[in-house]
Amino acid sequence: MTTLPTLYSFRRCPYAMRARLALKAAGVRVALREVLLRDKPAELLAVSPKGTVPVLVLPTGEVIEQSLDIMRWALAQQDPLGWLPPEGSRDDELTRHWLAANDGGFKAWLDRYKYPERHPEHPASHWREQALVQHLLPLEALWQAQGGPQLLGPQPGLLDAALMPFVRQFAQVDAAWWAQAPLPGLQQWLAQWLASPLFDSVMLRWPVWRTGDAEPRF
Repeated sequence: MTTLPTLYSFRRCPYAMRARLALKAAGVRVALREVLLRDKPAELLAVSPKGTVPVLVLPTGEVIEQSLDIMRWALAQQDPLGWLPPEGSRDDELTRHWLAANDGGFKAWLDRYKYPERHPEHPASHWREQALVQHLLPLEALWQAQGGPQLLGPQPGLLDAALMPFVRQFAQVDAAWWAQAPLPGLQQWLAQWLASPLFDSVMLRWPVWRTGDAEPRF
């Protein structure tokens, strides 16, 4: 029997979500270990002392600790949907730019918007405005320029799957505000992703893994 890679994951974590999306899109099977971040198993901390998810442990013992690295590793195994843009292409450059923007400034504003009590120097609306003006409106302009329905044109790719979980989290903070925001393209894009069978397949509820438990195949 072939030994599968082991994925430590947490269902609602946007980083883990995008890793699962890429694994599923690539058709790469893993043994899934769903964890509670407030009660991390010793096995996770042994392979990745930083204690965050996702973490992918390959059968060779190699540990991949960053979500984007997991995505790229999975798609390097096989990429039947053509998610990886050609290296050095315009789409590759745009993908790298927007991944950095998402994981940098936007994630910081999102955290402050979602948890304003931790950042009392400004109300939640301040952080929302920063995210809107400096990230979401430019991302909307990208969508419009490319013509949709995905961020870089007609077909989904690495960029869509990597950004969607974070935009989803942002939209959930205040659904009424999101519904009337001046972001018609992103609203359509997010709704399409949330309604997709691929998204449904990575959002199943798995039991929390404990030492000695059987691991579901994902």
